[in-house]
Amino acid sequence: MKKGAVREGVSKAETGGKKPVFKQDPHAAGRAGGNLLEESIGREVRSLREQLGMTISELSKSSDMSGGMLSKIENGSTSPSLSSLQALSRALHVPVTALFKGYEQSREVTFVKAGDGLAIERRGTRAGHQYALLGHAPHSDLTIEPYLITLLDSSDVFPVFQHEGLEFIYMLEGEVVYRHGEQTFVLQPGDSLFFDADAPHGPEEMHQLPIRYLSIISYPREK
Repeated sequence: MKKGAVREGVSKAETGGKKPVFKQDPHAAGRAGGNLLEESIGREVRSLREQLGMTISELSKSSDMSGGMLSKIENGSTSPSLSSLQALSRALHVPVTALFKGYEQSREVTFVKAGDGLAIERRGTRAGHQYALLGHAPHSDLTIEPYLITLLDSSDVFPVFQHEGLEFIYMLEGEVVYRHGEQTFVLQPGDSLFFDADAPHGPEEMHQLPIRYLSIISYPREK
């Protein structure tokens, strides 16, 4: 930089000879990447194109649109005009409304107040073993079951579970020896365990009651 030049395009006159202070807007990045409608349309266009086995070049020719513009639309960096949407819908053999499907689709949410989880009877459930289901998404391709599990009685033998998918456990209270396959782990508050649920698993020894932990099970939903 040459002598006397001022960085960032700020002149000495503008700063009164003092060191300039550059203010940052913490929400600016969010606004820059927050074109939700454009991004949703772009994802739908890309998904439909890939389902038809078309390249960007092929869709560009079919829709009479430049490859550069099509890339911008798929990346969500530009807002397509109505004529562009009509051209894309014809080329992709779908109605224009199909390009807005992802944006208009309702998003499921579950809110559970403390103590209001749905009591579930799982295999091996017995007195002193409580399972509370904390959420459910029936329309997702991936089934995720979050449970709050409470163990109050150490006199009973706990069942061994084995099922498809993955499971994540986060210990909240108490102390338990948890088995997974041939290994055992002593879980205390703050400890976690993430494992393939196809191996036999479950609490084996209860060292300190009451025991409470989160168990989150995920597996593909059957079509």
